[in-house]
Amino acid sequence: METQKIKTAVVVLNWNGKAWLEKFLPTLLNHSQEATVFVADNASADDSVDFVKNNFPTVQVIVNASNGGYAKGYNDALRQIDAEYFMLINSDIEVTKGWLSPVIDLMNTDKQVAACQPKILDYHNKAKFEYAGASGGFIDNLGYPFCRGRIFDDIEEDKGQYNDAVEVFWATGACLFVRALHFNEIGGLDEDFFAHQEEIDLCWRLKNKGYKIMVQPKSVVYHVGGGTLNAGSPFKTHLNFRNNLFMLFKNLPTSVLVIIIPTRLFLDGIAALTFFNKEKGLQHVLAIAKAHFIFYFEIPKLIAKRQKIKQKNNLTGKTGYSILLQHKIKGVKRFYEL
Repeated sequence: METQKIKTAVVVLNWNGKAWLEKFLPTLLNHSQEATVFVADNASADDSVDFVKNNFPTVQVIVNASNGGYAKGYNDALRQIDAEYFMLINSDIEVTKGWLSPVIDLMNTDKQVAACQPKILDYHNKAKFEYAGASGGFIDNLGYPFCRGRIFDDIEEDKGQYNDAVEVFWATGACLFVRALHFNEIGGLDEDFFAHQEEIDLCWRLKNKGYKIMVQPKSVVYHVGGGTLNAGSPFKTHLNFRNNLFMLFKNLPTSVLVIIIPTRLFLDGIAALTFFNKEKGLQHVLAIAKAHFIFYFEIPKLIAKRQKIKQKNNLTGKTGYSILLQHKIKGVKRFYEL
């Protein structure tokens, strides 16, 4: 398809998600009239593409040749879009009136902001934050991600306590605004991740370049969550453990890497033991073991990726403490208690 010079491209990545498109695309279109809306389809087997073409003629459809997951799916689609801002949004998100302008205004004001997210609340319980992003993402000294409003599985009620726009470490891929210039500068998303934590890796690489990642809570969206992979999926466990190791190996300074990786391998082993008491416990344990074996196998490739990144210390949003220690030992359940 021909590229277009546009300000903001709102891009919904779809894979067999007709039900989500039917539910949330009308609201997205109604509240995004200042943007151009795209649906990027990852080789769906349902009739998603025909549904969009027949019912939403203003939506531009990009059909990817295969299902390369979140990372490749977006990379393939965004190469075909010429815009100043890419707005990557999950199909299971309900946007609100005026959701675009607060973020775009912030990014227009500060050209060092490479990526930003809105406040993410739970679609099923709109008084609470949603797991995937809440009010901005952070990462601890061992590489565990957490959010303003969510530490591990403890999710806070939104009482306006995180309504300030601040610099964070990562912005959620569920609803990610990114400046196209900088997205392309660092080569987009890492396609070896397939899905999960690829947005943290993207934000980390942007921060290593000296750019800012922000959250703008004046913009609010509601996320269903688990639209493609539910929380109990062993494949999701595999991706999270594998991709976290990939991300740490690529982005940590060498002096820190040599300490953190062995520590994480040990802690991942302990984490695997906790899965035995859960449904599909053995499958989750095997998923973690497979994640580690793939990580070892991929080290030569990861070394090549490291060499393209200038790793930095003391990045905003990366803490000097262990969130695992704070949460599991000290009993900290809320971000403001840190």
